[in-house]
Amino acid sequence: MEQVSQKETQILLELLEKSLATPGDVVELGCYKGDTSILFQKLLQEKAPAKKLWLYDSFAGLPQKTKEDNSAAGDQFKEGELFVTKKEVITKFKKHNLKLPIIKKNFFENLNPALDLPEKIAFAFLDGDLYTSIKTSLKLVAPKIQKNGVIVVHDYNNPELPGVSHAVDEFISQAPSSRLSLSSSPSSSLPLLPQPDLQRRESLAILHC
Repeated sequence: MEQVSQKETQILLELLEKSLATPGDVVELGCYKGDTSILFQKLLQEKAPAKKLWLYDSFAGLPQKTKEDNSAAGDQFKEGELFVTKKEVITKFKKHNLKLPIIKKNFFENLNPALDLPEKIAFAFLDGDLYTSIKTSLKLVAPKIQKNGVIVVHDYNNPELPGVSHAVDEFISQAPSSRLSLSSSPSSSLPLLPQPDLQRRESLAILHC
């Protein structure tokens, strides 16, 4: 796994499995080469074959940064970096003899929530790296996440990608009476935020509905 650590991957799979009893499909916004996507689909086919996996990526590399993304530590994350083609992801699924997920090629801000996302979401993994991508992802999935569903955001508190933390904190603080609950683990460096319950593990922000 190039972008997601082994420990993070284990956490993601545990959370996904716990969410299988929740109505709704599974979405991944920012699938890159599809490494986590493959593992998600394997788990779904084994334990919840009726659920669909939806993947979203620009397949054009990273978009332009905003001021919230500025970081000397993350200077390597330039516009166009992390480029991969949709064909590469499809080929990987075929190589593993897995059912093809629903794959949407687009920048997140161009997605239509009514047409491009499932009506109900049980589990969402957001790995857009930059402020605008994460902010948009949260706006897209939050209204559709079901009770007991989970949203996981990668790169929270990552000094190379500060826009992720900006987007998450801003979204939570601006959502009055949020349905998302946050909890902070003892080792967390996160500030205590109103209403929700945010759990920090590795560089994952875990939002429970």
